[in-house]
Amino acid sequence: MMGFTEKKMQEAKKKGMTKTYLVMIIGSLIMSYILSIVISRFNIDPYYNMGGLWLNGVAIGFLIWLGFIAPVMLGSVLWEGKPVKLYLINILYYLVSLCIMSIILAVWI
Repeated sequence: MMGFTEKKMQEAKKKGMTKTYLVMIIGSLIMSYILSIVISRFNIDPYYNMGGLWLNGVAIGFLIWLGFIAPVMLGSVLWEGKPVKLYLINILYYLVSLCIMSIILAVWI
């Protein structure tokens, strides 16, 4: 769906993906760090939140996804002509990632 040719895939395999994976891991660590700051600012207290910490984590992850990730990535469909299916795969990946990170951080912080 991204328009990669077989030749381009072979070139990427020859170069190796170590650098790509390393940059993605660093990006995920930065995202989780910023998310921890946001969650700590919400001051989630289990005694005042009847839904529990994990449910509050899901809510925060969902709201960040809905407000920032989904709309920003919509530009790839509107302006770059990427398929809607690719958009859905990408935004659902971030929805799951943000919700899992938020649950862990909400319970841990």
